[in-house]
Amino acid sequence: MHLTYCIHTIQQQKMVKTIFFIYFLIYMTLFLSLTNSSTINIYLYGGCSQQMYTPKSPYESNLDSLLASLVNSATYSSYNNFTVMGSTQQDVIYGLYQCRGDIAMPDCASCIARAVTRAGDMCRDTCGGTVQLDGCLVKYDNATFLGVEDKAVVLKRCGPSVGYNSEAMGSRDAVLGGLVGLGGPFRAGGSGSVRGVAQCTGDLSFSECQDCVSEAIGRLKSDCGTADYGDLFMGKCYARYSTGGAHDTSKAHGIAGKLGGEKRFAIIIGLLAGVAILVILLAFLSKICRKEGK
Repeated sequence: MHLTYCIHTIQQQKMVKTIFFIYFLIYMTLFLSLTNSSTINIYLYGGCSQQMYTPKSPYESNLDSLLASLVNSATYSSYNNFTVMGSTQQDVIYGLYQCRGDIAMPDCASCIARAVTRAGDMCRDTCGGTVQLDGCLVKYDNATFLGVEDKAVVLKRCGPSVGYNSEAMGSRDAVLGGLVGLGGPFRAGGSGSVRGVAQCTGDLSFSECQDCVSEAIGRLKSDCGTADYGDLFMGKCYARYSTGGAHDTSKAHGIAGKLGGEKRFAIIIGLLAGVAILVILLAFLSKICRKEGK
């Protein structure tokens, strides 16, 4: 009787260990996910069109279809645009999404899903919306904007001035100037501790992208002066730099690191709590087994 009880107890212990192992894997997966993507989902800016649509109208149905297409496409491509036709011109809707060129596809898909959710909440019942997260952009409207250059400044941020340093400013200007000479929508470069990045939306031609990036960089240098970091976003392109390390908003702006750290701290606390519970439970079962065995 006692032997059977202890065997059953040992089996329970093995089962608890298995549960804990699964528990550990889940927490480590979440921890690594938050570590890798904590910065890309930071909200940078957004806006909604003034024109409204009627709820439960064909336009709303087309909008739902468009947003679903954006999310689905982001699982295998970092950029795409769509046009959803309607029975009338008023029901046609245009949209695009784009992820930052240096993030992995799983993070891209996650970022676009968050941006679409944010746009739906922020621009409820409006015909158009734009959401820019640190790692991706979502934009849609009933007025066509695809293939149209847009150099209107939508976000400008400059860090604190570090004073004029000819070597540092020279390195910054050289890095930003080098971005203009690179091809493709996404451009990144660096020299020493200076990092720069620029990107155009994929619907622009090469010449339009060059024009947009050149102007964004020119505005960034003149407007941010001797700031240790700077971000300038236009409607269809952006340029960013940091003189203190890799161009990462967690370092440049001190926001993402804090948010990511809080989430990781919560996960670690949960994991430690799970370990404590396991130790207590195993000790309790072993104690009972020893008593029953006497």
